Amino acid sequence: MIQSLLIANRGEIACRIIRTAREMGIRTVAVYSDADARALHVREADEAVHIGPSPARESYLIGEKIIAAAKATGAEAIHPGYGFLSENAEFAQAIADAGLVWVGPKPSSITAMGLKDAAKKLMAEAGVPVTPGYMGENQDPAFLAERAAEIGYPVLIKAVAGGGGKGMRKVDAAADFADALASCQREAAASFGNDHVLIEKYILTPRHIEVQVFGDMHGNVVHLFERDCSLQRRHQKVIEEAPAPGMDEATRAELCAAAVRAAKAVDYVGAGTIEFIADASEGLRADRIWFMEMNTRLQVEHPVTEEITGVDLVEWQLRVASGEPIPLAQDELAINGWAMEARLYAEDPAKGFLPSIGTLELFQLPEHNGRVDTGVYEGAEVSPFYDPMIAKVIAWGEDREEARELLSEMLEDSAIWPVKTNSAFLINALDHPDFVAGSVDTGLIGRDGDSMTAEPEPSAQALTNAAMAMTPRSLQAGFRLNAPDVRSAPFLLDGKRVEVALHGPGAEEPAPAMLVAESGSVWQLTPWRAAGSTGGAAGDGAILSPMPGKVIAVEVAAGDKVIKGQKLLTLEAMKMEHSLTAPFDGVVAELNAVAGGQVQVEALLVRIEKEEG
Repeated sequence: MIQSLLIANRGEIACRIIRTAREMGIRTVAVYSDADARALHVREADEAVHIGPSPARESYLIGEKIIAAAKATGAEAIHPGYGFLSENAEFAQAIADAGLVWVGPKPSSITAMGLKDAAKKLMAEAGVPVTPGYMGENQDPAFLAERAAEIGYPVLIKAVAGGGGKGMRKVDAAADFADALASCQREAAASFGNDHVLIEKYILTPRHIEVQVFGDMHGNVVHLFERDCSLQRRHQKVIEEAPAPGMDEATRAELCAAAVRAAKAVDYVGAGTIEFIADASEGLRADRIWFMEMNTRLQVEHPVTEEITGVDLVEWQLRVASGEPIPLAQDELAINGWAMEARLYAEDPAKGFLPSIGTLELFQLPEHNGRVDTGVYEGAEVSPFYDPMIAKVIAWGEDREEARELLSEMLEDSAIWPVKTNSAFLINALDHPDFVAGSVDTGLIGRDGDSMTAEPEPSAQALTNAAMAMTPRSLQAGFRLNAPDVRSAPFLLDGKRVEVALHGPGAEEPAPAMLVAESGSVWQLTPWRAAGSTGGAAGDGAILSPMPGKVIAVEVAAGDKVIKGQKLLTLEAMKMEHSLTAPFDGVVAELNAVAGGQVQVEALLVRIEKEEG
């Protein structure tokens, strides 16, 4: 058995791996960048090694530094987690060449499944059904546009080296193809160093179903059933569950058998996921489910599989990497109950899901009877350098409804401030009638997202309770001598004026400000007298950079007339492209952004003025 393990990752997955390793008596080594010097995974590991500056390309993506750290600390093995170098065959081979143990599949398996086009060809040869599309080498934009027209719109452009929703665009009409292709290729080049794409037919009622597979060095391959990851935003998973709603035993058997064939076709070792797309227009049917891709690593959503099978997948990874056989045979694995996972992001759904950064002055995630996997703590910093996911909230129930209700309850009782999160959005998604009914397809958020992303507001009672904690008891007592025991007064709620009903005795020692936590959201209430300039809010036409980043494209010029919602520029930050749009109809009065330029947080990029008259 491996005795010492270096985790070549950060955040919640690094903490997750450390937890299992500790239970197995394995010594752990963390690596960290400048931005992560005080991170939770650094605190929890037995030893930690600094590997470079904050940008991932200068630290977590440099394999030589990670291997050097393993040698310097005496680590026998390296676990890559997910993301970063987890699916890099050259890194896996370099680890083996250095005489270390790679906790993952063979480099040849990673290579075989690493590029989506080659993987689909291989799967077709193995008898695994694949979606229709173009997977060739010709990347000429005009040629690709012709292939898209032949396939028939809508189509999906996907980076061949992509993952995590990056380098992927749905295109509904030929007129939009060129812009979508260029954006997809830019994002793919920035994220993966490879701008080649493939084109697939876009399924109109798609469900994203994936199967967890596991192989060992003795030729054994098993599946641990399926997960449904259909609730997605911009091709990124939002809520995952296992098993899949509406999956009958016959379809499950065929699907899981196909996944095992896929894994065996590449001589797979370790944890992997075979992802399928299903046309759910007539329910889940084996003849309407096609292979999409294989992720040759542990998945973000692996906890839901652990919850329904009772298996610790990280423990299996470490045992198999040590040369042991898979701990359980296929007939010893069974589904027990239902599990759901929500991805909690530091982002603001009311502002187009722009990432939110800063210090977590308040960070409370009650576990109740569920599970929370996180890599942060109260007082930690959410930086602009990495993916904005700060926690995974996981619930298990005897049935789907019990799991759904518990997950919603856990999110409702969360309290995080001043960093914004998508907690309210997740709660609204869980309560959406289609999700409740289990009839979710990947386009649900695109269709009904407005109902899920509406900016939440605290209840009148919650505001009153907070206001009374800031109101002197003497003031209330004096007021009651001359009027009824109910009145209202202005306060500032996150800088915006609100009228709050006042009733009750007031406070002996009034607080200067109060946090209002309700239904997964947190606001700050301050007295009206503390009002000051609210700065460049979108309401006054000032478009500020929400975080440090790079301007990828500028769509307007000074003096241009714009309409509400029109794209002004595109900012690249936290590994994603973000469009900044006009808050109302008007004229570009000031433009301080140029394509290729770096900007700091809250820099004034564009100012829109309303036209007079």
